Amino acid sequence: MKLIFSPLCLLAAFVMTFSAQAGQDDHFSDEDLAVARDLMEQGLAGDGGFEVVKDLTTRIGPRLAGTEDDARAVEWAENWLNDMDFDKVWLEPVTFPTWTRETERVEVRTPKIQSFEALAIGFSPATPEGGLESEVVMFDDLADLEAAEPDGVEGKIVFIRNRMERARDGSGYGPAVQARSLGASVAAEKGAKGLIIRSIGTSTNRFAHTGTMRFDDGMRRLPAAAISNPDADQLERLIELGEPVELFMEIDAQVNEPYTSHNVIAEITGSEKPEEIIALGAHLDSWDVGTGALDDGAGIAIITEAARLILESGHRPKRSIHIIYFAAEEIGLWGGRAWAEKHHENFDKVQVAAESDFGAGQIYELRARVVDEAWPVIQSIQTVLEPLGIDLGERRAFGGPDFSPSLPYGLAVADLQQDGTDYFDYHHTENDTLDKIDPEDLAQNAAAYAAFAWLTSQSPIQFGSGQALLDEEAAAED
Repeated sequence: MKLIFSPLCLLAAFVMTFSAQAGQDDHFSDEDLAVARDLMEQGLAGDGGFEVVKDLTTRIGPRLAGTEDDARAVEWAENWLNDMDFDKVWLEPVTFPTWTRETERVEVRTPKIQSFEALAIGFSPATPEGGLESEVVMFDDLADLEAAEPDGVEGKIVFIRNRMERARDGSGYGPAVQARSLGASVAAEKGAKGLIIRSIGTSTNRFAHTGTMRFDDGMRRLPAAAISNPDADQLERLIELGEPVELFMEIDAQVNEPYTSHNVIAEITGSEKPEEIIALGAHLDSWDVGTGALDDGAGIAIITEAARLILESGHRPKRSIHIIYFAAEEIGLWGGRAWAEKHHENFDKVQVAAESDFGAGQIYELRARVVDEAWPVIQSIQTVLEPLGIDLGERRAFGGPDFSPSLPYGLAVADLQQDGTDYFDYHHTENDTLDKIDPEDLAQNAAAYAAFAWLTSQSPIQFGSGQALLDEEAAAED
């Protein structure tokens, strides 16, 4: 159920929470707690950065990495952050392979001609001129395909029908997405002509969900497309009739030359420990369908509004706060990889990192990967966030997709876990548009991120990024 925060209820919650803490919380001063309270109140009174995502999705629209719109988005971001009067704004280069789609068509030829709603999967090659046509062979999931004998696959179009399960935390995505990520490479090894998958999403509407595939250099890549969930249902029924089903697919797409874009970074310089960093991330790129409002314009808005609240509070954090707009997340976490490669030797100076990349649903839980000594500080922060409806979660987190390449280096991270019950109805589709964002939900997110960034910047205890966290985790395993 959606939480509704009236001013009177919110004020009462703050009074009860902070009265209980007064004189008892030795992690934060009364002044720091008061600033956090004010940031949350101001955040809830605003639009959560809705004007940011509105401007981004209106002026720029979809921002596929490596396109002219990517370059326009970087320019937009640099100008927007400079206008906010951050202490520093700079660009860090990110180079990556690129891919563009032109058209795609998937249709049944026998037993009856019917067209399907489809989107090519990122880095799919084009089909031969005139398309390709073959009998379809269906598999329950990637494991079923992996176990298949090649002679049952060779020369056919593979269809993987696994369904994504809806979940508040999005946990159904990981098992299902393997079909999209690896299905083409497995099918290619067994001699298939092409790959069709059920869209990795939870919508029952008749549009497809795109995404990217993983492949190694030199690997044979198959033409691959996702079809809408209703069309996947229809294809299943046709196959289950027991008669051969012939499918036609035509994809016009190409892999282009490598391109250099940029991570865009802004800093609020710390007053006492400027070399230590709180890193808040989101990714600037999007797929070429929809306008990238939920994925990840909302994240851009949330962390930008959190920073604005701190900038305008009149209080200077002890540690520096970095706002990072990552490049090329959708096609392979390239911005996150570049950031990890450039900065991992100094991770002992990064207090904690957290990314907003799960739409605009309200935050319901705080999780963290920190050293044992710092966990009580996380508990204290959750107590402050509790009036926003945020509970304490597990002692594990991955920080968001763009910070995941940094985890092997021991980066301390937190997850401000959003309600993603409906997120995968729109994820990677034409329907990822601004109207899906509720400014009240966005405001709750921004309020939480602002208070979290402020309190982690003021913490008297280090969260253990780098070798300290790696050593502690290694000891725990022994």
